[in-house]
Amino acid sequence: MTPITRALFVGLFLGCTAHPTASAQDMVTIPAGPFLMGTQDGREDERPAHTVTLRAFELDRLQVTNADFARFLQQHGPTDPAGRRYFDWDDRDARIHQIDGKWRADPGFEDHPVVEASWLGALAYCRSFGKRLPTEAEWEKAARGTDGRRYPWGDAPPTVAHARFAAGWNETVPVSTHSAHPSPYGVIGLAGNAWHWVSSAYRPYPYRDDDGREDLAPGPVRATRGGGHDSRAEDLRTTERGRTLSRGPAAGHHNIGFRCAR
Repeated sequence: MTPITRALFVGLFLGCTAHPTASAQDMVTIPAGPFLMGTQDGREDERPAHTVTLRAFELDRLQVTNADFARFLQQHGPTDPAGRRYFDWDDRDARIHQIDGKWRADPGFEDHPVVEASWLGALAYCRSFGKRLPTEAEWEKAARGTDGRRYPWGDAPPTVAHARFAAGWNETVPVSTHSAHPSPYGVIGLAGNAWHWVSSAYRPYPYRDDDGREDLAPGPVRATRGGGHDSRAEDLRTTERGRTLSRGPAAGHHNIGFRCAR
């Protein structure tokens, strides 16, 4: 099953209406071809380094914001037809709340990355625009390019000019803050601020899209990428998979967001 077919299937499963021509925001094209995934000198779950060849795809230039997700909640509600949560609205870290019957981003946080969206909620949001979550391999290629860079901007160690990291609890910043240091393809904010949900189950390498890790049925723990606002500098590496991060897919988390692919 191709990624697009999987996205169509999960949209029906989640009960969201697809709008294949709609787009929440600008997208960047990531060209087809091979790239090096993983590393030989990183953590155990990042090994071995191996070549993965991908078809061309598109990725949102920016992460989904609280304002974006509030509009989704207003249209689709906070749960799927089976009652599973799209968003942990009652968590103290949530930055979207229902006021007078309308879901709204908290003042001052409208353009910050949405957090507390479950993996299921991220899937449903992307599906509502005829999109999908990126696979783990797609995310890494978008961040790393074909030159094996350590961070999306290159090999220079992270600074506050590059990314939001080592900050306090829930101290995110607007998603376009680090637009001066994009990935090799022009994607903004792939490191720090909020981790990214990806479609792939968290399984050992080598990555293969036909070994079951891209089965979208709810249940398995999913990989997360990119690091968050409260991450250490080393967690911003393009090969980091978030192995020590709290990331149960049925719940939202204070430092995990997402962006969509197509």
